Amino acid sequence: MQADAAPQQKSTFRLIRYFSIASLVGVLIVLAVLLFFYRQFAFRALQNHETRDNMAITQIFASTLWPKYAAYVKSAGAIGKAEMQRRPEVARLREDVLRQMAGLSVVKVKIYDLDGLTVFSTDPRQIGEDKGSNRGFLQAKAGEAASEITFRDHFDSFEQVINDRNLISSYIPIRTDRNSPAEGVMEVYSDVTDYVAELERTTWEIAAGVLGSLAFLYLFLFALVRRADRVIRAQGEEVRVAHEAMLRHQSLHDVLTGLPNRRSLSELLDGIVRTAKRNRTKCAVLYLDLDGLKDINDSLGQVAGDQILKEVARRLQACLRATDITARIGGDEFVVALPEISGARGGEHIAYAAEKIRDAVSSKPYAVAAHELALTTSIGIAIHPDDGADAVELLRNADAALHHAKKAGRNNYQFHTADMNARALGMLLMEHDLRRALEGKQFLLHYQPQIDLNTGRITGAEALIRWQHPERGLVSPAQFIPIAEERGLIVPIGEWVLQEACRQNKEWQEAGLPAIAVAVNLSASQFQKSNLAQEVARILQDGGLAPEHLELELTESAIMRDADKTIAMMHALKEIGTTLSLDDFGTGYSSLSQLKRLPLDKLKIDQSFVRGLPHDPDDLAISSAIVAMGRALKQTVIAEGVETQGQREVLQSLRCDEIQGYLVARPMPSSDFARFMRDPSPR
Repeated sequence: MQADAAPQQKSTFRLIRYFSIASLVGVLIVLAVLLFFYRQFAFRALQNHETRDNMAITQIFASTLWPKYAAYVKSAGAIGKAEMQRRPEVARLREDVLRQMAGLSVVKVKIYDLDGLTVFSTDPRQIGEDKGSNRGFLQAKAGEAASEITFRDHFDSFEQVINDRNLISSYIPIRTDRNSPAEGVMEVYSDVTDYVAELERTTWEIAAGVLGSLAFLYLFLFALVRRADRVIRAQGEEVRVAHEAMLRHQSLHDVLTGLPNRRSLSELLDGIVRTAKRNRTKCAVLYLDLDGLKDINDSLGQVAGDQILKEVARRLQACLRATDITARIGGDEFVVALPEISGARGGEHIAYAAEKIRDAVSSKPYAVAAHELALTTSIGIAIHPDDGADAVELLRNADAALHHAKKAGRNNYQFHTADMNARALGMLLMEHDLRRALEGKQFLLHYQPQIDLNTGRITGAEALIRWQHPERGLVSPAQFIPIAEERGLIVPIGEWVLQEACRQNKEWQEAGLPAIAVAVNLSASQFQKSNLAQEVARILQDGGLAPEHLELELTESAIMRDADKTIAMMHALKEIGTTLSLDDFGTGYSSLSQLKRLPLDKLKIDQSFVRGLPHDPDDLAISSAIVAMGRALKQTVIAEGVETQGQREVLQSLRCDEIQGYLVARPMPSSDFARFMRDPSPR
């Protein structure tokens, strides 16, 4: 198709290119034709004008002189040539004719008898010549005037007595009245040299004007054609590029789903592997096979299968990241490539992606031809560099893992390595247990006290979640919080923590314990909720707790995503009456220009800076700067992770307000914390 289009475009361009030459030739031909017809018309008009004038002269001659010389003319045929030239009638006729020609443009007059004999001429040498066969004479003899123009370079030899002149010769019948027959023929030569010169000059002026107009028109058309030529060339180039792009797209994409095909996947996967090697990260290949699609094709036909394939492609693209690549490599097989996987939890991220893909394919039925069809998928996973150094090896090992998934009963995924399968299974089990933990009330809160450095008085407590697993025992947050965040469970867990902390604090107050603020960590997902302030207000109201006894701890990563939205949300929380603190300050690269705009009450020095005190000069400098900044911003500064007396003394010397850590107390259940608050011993 492209080969046929190229010659056609070249032919079109060649026609356009030669149009200017053809149009110029056409303009010149048109001009020449116009001038020819104009010249013919002008000379015909001049000839008719002179004919009318000569007829008038002849008529005057016929009415005035002819009666005197008619007898001579009629009898001249019997007289010889030499005799005629000597006849007195000729001399008198010459005088009369010359007198009659005076002041006119007539340069010669000749008179013929009805036999064509020249009986008189103003040029005596022509007397006696025979014009009996002349066409003009014969036409005049028949009673009609006949004229012709003779230019200066077209005289017959016997007419060269008049040189370098343009003449019109008219043969006019001599008759006494209009209806009488001709009695002779008069030939009158009119000099039209000046008229012809004027006509030639006018012709060239007209030619110049027409040529100028046509030249202007030609230049306009030429510019227009050149512009059209450029536009058509540009359009042709666009068509060519678009055509090539279409052919390339068709060669690299599956016609049915529009996804990259096997050839395209190889190129894309090579690039992903090269990037992973360069950045020293991992990437993964997930090889998918649709379970049961063959049965659908056999029972409902290929059209139904094609509809399902297109819907599967749509679901895969919807559930994955924009940077992930989805390809159909043939039949019921798809491949998903996950680039740029880093971190210690990369395997869990891959397993999570495999779970999303499996859910996307099988969670909802497919509506095809009035049927609700169920479909599942088996997935094999290979990871670079563990399972392959290049794209070919990764695909081969992912395909091998797919066969293991099918042997394991389908509708599951398998890693190429047994270790990864075990870790993925462990993560799935933990996610399952987390969902049951929310329903089974397996979570509990421990509380770590916060004290004033100067007085030793308990100023508050931080609520820390624990998971009392029925089989694993007490599970640390470090084990399950990342999974909860990744699987979207952190929001309901965070809501439970808020409710329980408010309930417990109110219970302590009703038991007569000192009123303190309980600090609760808000996750980034919680903080992004648009109705967070309303939820906090509702929880406080339901628990009967005064807002000033609730402290909300925010992380830098949560509040630095959208400064304007963050500040608006923080002001909404402040309007409720809660206290706001910035947790792990110094680890999130927060902007100081934004920090001063935040309505914070507390800054928490991260334990990573406290750990090196009092000996590490860098930690000492950072801690000192944070304390100074907090005091300048009129915010309470609390240090977490304090474990030694030396750390406490340094922080006290830096004028830090509060501390929290093992030196004061470890996190403890609510009952132990109540006893801790009743213990009056100094700390």
